Amino acid sequence: MMGRRLSLCENSTRFATDSRREFLGRLGGGFGTLALASLLAQETNADDGAVHASQRNGLHFPPRAKRVVQLFMAGAASHLDLFDFKPELVRRHGEPADFGEHVEAFQDGLGPWKKPVWEFQPYGECGKLLSEVVADLGPCVDDIAFIHNMVGKSGVHSTATLLQATGFSLPGFPGMGCWISYGLGTENENLPTFVVLPDHRGFPSNGVKNWDAAFLPSEHSGTMVFPGRPNPISDLHPHPAGRFVTRDSDAAAHRMLAELNRQHAAVHPLDSRLESRIKTYELAARMQLAAPEALDITGEPQYILDMYGIQPEGTEWPTEINAAEERDCFGRKCLVARRLLERGVRFVQVWSGNDNSFPRRNWDSHEDLEQDHGPLALGMSRGAAALIRDLKQRGLLEDTIVFWTTEFGRMPSTQGGKGRDHNPFVFTNWLCGGGVKGGISYGPSDEWGYKPLDRNHFTQVYDVHATILRLLGIDHTQLTFRHNGIDRRLTDVHGHLIPELLS
Repeated sequence: MMGRRLSLCENSTRFATDSRREFLGRLGGGFGTLALASLLAQETNADDGAVHASQRNGLHFPPRAKRVVQLFMAGAASHLDLFDFKPELVRRHGEPADFGEHVEAFQDGLGPWKKPVWEFQPYGECGKLLSEVVADLGPCVDDIAFIHNMVGKSGVHSTATLLQATGFSLPGFPGMGCWISYGLGTENENLPTFVVLPDHRGFPSNGVKNWDAAFLPSEHSGTMVFPGRPNPISDLHPHPAGRFVTRDSDAAAHRMLAELNRQHAAVHPLDSRLESRIKTYELAARMQLAAPEALDITGEPQYILDMYGIQPEGTEWPTEINAAEERDCFGRKCLVARRLLERGVRFVQVWSGNDNSFPRRNWDSHEDLEQDHGPLALGMSRGAAALIRDLKQRGLLEDTIVFWTTEFGRMPSTQGGKGRDHNPFVFTNWLCGGGVKGGISYGPSDEWGYKPLDRNHFTQVYDVHATILRLLGIDHTQLTFRHNGIDRRLTDVHGHLIPELLS
């Protein structure tokens, strides 16, 4: 079906009639999803044993998870000061850094060894060591799998961010959420399949390219939502200047657009762009009713708001960076993420730290790591911990993957005495929920937290993506889309399942 996007679809579609093949061919790429495979499998003769039971729901494996929330720390959060404790840095603090090899630093961050800014202590039955600045995650560590030997390909923010977000270092490729939207389809026709909650201060490196559908049908792009703003979704409702628009005139305009679209589709039957645009407009119309309810947190009980660190509406914040504001902002996005997930949104992406003003409010801590990381980490850990606990108490964590990442780590040596330079050679990700084995630390870094301990065995973003797709029931090598003569996929030509992370 449609080239070789999903090998399991071959069994499902070989029983279809020629007319149905022609119909699907006319639709082009817009319906090439696992969701369609499910519909086709239902139409297959139920008495024919050629279709395996696990294929009838359109998946390659029995799924452990249905949805994903990705927490992305833009600017490169320091693994050494949050999650990956290195006693050797404490012992050698202030001594000249000797890496035993030539080191290419992004800037001039090859000063003396620098110990963690904050103290670490063990948490949970697993005894995981966490920095005091992320202590709110302590009660959750027995549900979390930490990956400490992540390796990137670039120390440049733009390319490294794209790699983690899309699986490619260059622009022009779909975001991870786009692939999951394309592969699994929607569970709620009235809300987007993929929602992005950007940092309220701005976009990360590359902006919307991190969640754009690229060559996939455009309805799989992430829909941006800004919780806390008077108008959290742009252009969802008529502009105040359009008071002359009535219910009848609006309906008449929709009828005219529908007729124009039909005429255009008849002339261009193989162009999927119109189909995608129609779907987008139809979704926008349905969202006018569904989205406001999903984004409205005023009905949440006070103990939930307190758990997420959300302050009363209208709270005035000081101009300097502070932890209370970070807790409110990140916690508000995490609470909205939970509300979206429980209403059927497949993939929610939450961004933290996208302000390049000075003093900076992002994770790119070249000048003063304590000043930058402190409030951001306190806000992130409060919101992330609340999200995990909230999902768990609602029975949603068992089939929801929480995925924490950043574009790379930071160096074990100091930059200017208070900061740390970029370190693409090793950093930390963590996962929990949805079939993930909790309470483990996988793939240690070396004694300095500079590179993987075993330099022949490390983890790349492709491996994490492949493992998440597996938990969703998808073989990452089979979720493909034909583009420019190549069967493209999220994991490119790479990616290995990490069985140690599976419960």
